[in-house]
Amino acid sequence: MTIGADARLSQIFVTWPHRVSLGSRVSLEHGIYFNAAGAHAPGIAISLGDGTFVGSGCEFNAIQGISIGANCLIASGCRFIDHNHGIQAGKLMKLQEEISSPIQVGTDVWIGANCIILKGVSIGDGAIVAAGSVVTKSVASYTIVAGVPAQFIKSRDVNS
Repeated sequence: MTIGADARLSQIFVTWPHRVSLGSRVSLEHGIYFNAAGAHAPGIAISLGDGTFVGSGCEFNAIQGISIGANCLIASGCRFIDHNHGIQAGKLMKLQEEISSPIQVGTDVWIGANCIILKGVSIGDGAIVAAGSVVTKSVASYTIVAGVPAQFIKSRDVNS
């Protein structure tokens, strides 16, 4: 596991540490779970940028990849899941193909408590995701989204 200078870690759980990278000055509260599939897979599957804060009880569950930019605030209880199962009738759910697509979060993003960010989503720089939202589609930079599923609320004024 790669851990940058001055990172602050509490009790965390990591399935395959060689696939996780934490930037410098990252601050992690207790009970965070990093699940990067592929014990023998090369490369980083989960990365957190410099200065990012992650609240307690968050989950990062990656097959393809989850990338969080610098200086983000991720509140407690958030889930990032870059995959899903197929829905073919007549086939057991546990035998369905996994469908995955990476998640990318820009810099200076605020994600409120208990949000779920699903496969293929990109969240632009400076965006805000309101608490309890389920993000199924990409979010533009400097916008605020909320709800289930998350919907555009308004743009942020970058000059104030």
